[in-house]
Amino acid sequence: MRNILAIADRELRSYFASPIAYAVIGFFALVFGWMFYTFLRFFVMQSMQMSQMGMGQGQVNVNQAMIRPLILQISVVTLFVLPMITMRTYSEEKRSGTIELLLTAPLTDLEIILGKFLGALGLYAAMLAVTLPCMLMLFAYGNPDWQPVATSYLGLFLLGASFIAIGLFISSTTQNQIVAGVLTFVLLLMLLLAAWLRDFVTGPWALNVLSAFAIFEHLDDFTKGVVDTKHVAYYLSLITFGLFLTARSVDGERWRG
Repeated sequence: MRNILAIADRELRSYFASPIAYAVIGFFALVFGWMFYTFLRFFVMQSMQMSQMGMGQGQVNVNQAMIRPLILQISVVTLFVLPMITMRTYSEEKRSGTIELLLTAPLTDLEIILGKFLGALGLYAAMLAVTLPCMLMLFAYGNPDWQPVATSYLGLFLLGASFIAIGLFISSTTQNQIVAGVLTFVLLLMLLLAAWLRDFVTGPWALNVLSAFAIFEHLDDFTKGVVDTKHVAYYLSLITFGLFLTARSVDGERWRG
């Protein structure tokens, strides 16, 4: 466990030693802030219209009218941001030649993979943390339910962890960071489009396959305050599968070396 944490710390420090972490966190915070303002403005206007109609502001639920669509939109933003984080995990090691030193160190492949995974996950957690002041503002001036907010962040965390596991595998297959980033984005985009393609296919087999790959669909219940073990198991399985593929790729690199 000590080796894993040491590698995770090394990875996290390397992100903040370059402009990558600051650029990614800044971009994510900027987009989230703009979306937060847009959804909040729409919610206030909707509440005022309901009040003028004599229906009262209590008819508009802040969780359903604002927080839920905000979280769903932010989940799409992670599709663009996380490939920027994972593209360098292994590709940079291969390009600079430090992958040989890493593979010959007294470390197991599992320790290396988990360390890199936790390092990237730590940066993603920092990205989510910068959005908390906006949410706390809602609790300071409003009365949203905290359970859907907490489960929404849990869903975002699991979704991002799945993306990171996939990106880690793609990065381990090439020494070009740009190629790794583009391939990761394309693969994640296909997972997003899988939900839309269900409206154009027929047959239970095709629908079941597309539903299994529709990774964003599993986030919906989290935004409603529901933690379904089916969705948790789905994300954990995807994370495990991504890390397994990374292990196979790294093992092949070790034998080629």
